[in-house]
Amino acid sequence: MPSNTKKEYYVDLTFCIDATQSMYNVIDMVKNNALNFYQDVMAAMAQKDKTIARMRISIIAFRDYKYDHEDAMLQTDFFTLPDDSVLFRNIVTGIEAKGGGDDPEDGLEALAYAIRSDWDRSQSGKHRHVIVIWTDAATHELGFGAGDSNYPSDLPRDFGELTRWWDKDEYISKDDRRLVIFAPDEPYWNTISDNWDNVIHFQSIAGQGMMEVEYSQIIDVISNTI
Repeated sequence: MPSNTKKEYYVDLTFCIDATQSMYNVIDMVKNNALNFYQDVMAAMAQKDKTIARMRISIIAFRDYKYDHEDAMLQTDFFTLPDDSVLFRNIVTGIEAKGGGDDPEDGLEALAYAIRSDWDRSQSGKHRHVIVIWTDAATHELGFGAGDSNYPSDLPRDFGELTRWWDKDEYISKDDRRLVIFAPDEPYWNTISDNWDNVIHFQSIAGQGMMEVEYSQIIDVISNTI
């Protein structure tokens, strides 16, 4: 007999947010959306007759190692919502749009950090591990800022190695992973969307922020990937 029990999902999301100067006009919108994300996704999931048993969100705010040095990358632990709402709000509201140097940023380094997040696989229900990238810029090649003393030594050496990180289960489960990219139609972002599995790419316009991306689209995409 069919079961009337709703499917329960344990959802981990990592938001990679471009925090460079070019995002100045839209950073407040992105931060506000991040703060509203929990309740909006919960409402969308309820309409699909799905239940999120627990949602955790982490933040990676990225810039450019070559130009921003110790301010190039901010990575948080996962916040369990709504329990950690105050801590989560403090982190999100503290993100400032500044720096960045040239037009491309270190988006691939941010993606590498995200892939290697502390994803939870311990629960018995269904899991979804979702990475969302928000940027209006192209990305440097991996290692562009490796000459900076703050650049980590344990990141992928090149794009091929980053692809292998995505392909194997060591860091992020093949069955659970999803990647949603809001980025320009530029090299590496379009290579990822064309060749990696479980990727959705919405194109933003380089240098013009992301006003053309509707928040409702983001909620719809995320709820449909769960």
